[in-house]
Amino acid sequence: MVQSRPKLLVTGGAGFIGSHFVDLAVQQGYDVTVLDALTYAGSRTNIASTPHQFVEGDICDAGLVKGLFEKDSFHAVIHFAAESHVDRSILGPGEFIRTNVQGTQTLLEQSLIAWRKSSPVLRESFRFIQISTDEVFGSLGPEGSFTETHPYQPNSPYAASKAAADLIVRAYCKTYGLPCIITHCSNNYGPRQFPEKLIPHMIQSALLNRPLGVYGKGTNVRDWLHVTDHCQGVLLALEKGKPGAHYCFGGGKEMNNLEIVQLLCHLLDESRPRSDGQKHESKIQFVEDRLGHDFRYSIDSSFAQKELGYRAKVRFDSGLKETVQWYLQSKQTQEAEIK
Repeated sequence: MVQSRPKLLVTGGAGFIGSHFVDLAVQQGYDVTVLDALTYAGSRTNIASTPHQFVEGDICDAGLVKGLFEKDSFHAVIHFAAESHVDRSILGPGEFIRTNVQGTQTLLEQSLIAWRKSSPVLRESFRFIQISTDEVFGSLGPEGSFTETHPYQPNSPYAASKAAADLIVRAYCKTYGLPCIITHCSNNYGPRQFPEKLIPHMIQSALLNRPLGVYGKGTNVRDWLHVTDHCQGVLLALEKGKPGAHYCFGGGKEMNNLEIVQLLCHLLDESRPRSDGQKHESKIQFVEDRLGHDFRYSIDSSFAQKELGYRAKVRFDSGLKETVQWYLQSKQTQEAEIK
């Protein structure tokens, strides 16, 4: 008898991080169904070269999600789908509450119904992986790092919506026994990221000869993690993680926003010099700071290293250089307007 490949339902699989996970999961022998609403940040182009089943739809649509579980016996749900940009959450928090909270609960409920009906073997191996963020932990001072036991102190509507979703995941795990795992990551970078986030936004702004607006004095610090390292961590959580556990994945590369922008300018000076002979850094402008802007994020990945064998492998200097080259070679990225 031919052993069927384990099936995954990957929500948000046409987005930045989700698409890289789809690539990795298929390479590792999983049969992947992608559920994605194809909002502004998602594109089927991201997964066009990777075999998968695609369903366009909203994670808040209980009937649609129920139908997917009735059609396939999924071994796991990998839940990437989310509204994720802090600035957008400040301007319109309602959509973040709907997608991130209601959508997560809808997925959990349909997962629970299907899980209860499944075979004992599938019940034992099933996992619901909630892809969360370090932002649920709030802001750090100049020292210390987030760990899996850090208290939740979200400061933005986005972070609050993810924190609420995490707590609902925890409740389904503790109350109903649904095998759930929550992962937290630091700031991701790499190819395919929509140009509203810092790195692609600055690259595209530079290519369009626009001002490079940096919040406040540019001193806010982030821990940078290459998207492929994050996805490897999620796969480890799926295959080795314990239900009810949290796992933190960081890149171990802290830099403030101004340093990141200056480094990007240097790379662009080498690869795409300005026609007027000026340095890209001359376009840097300091703008009014974001409301409730968290000062610093930092992740301690030692628990994930011990329990899962996780470690970040991509060197930041080479990863950032390759990322810049990807955007320079992407005609779609160069021509798109920053929304």
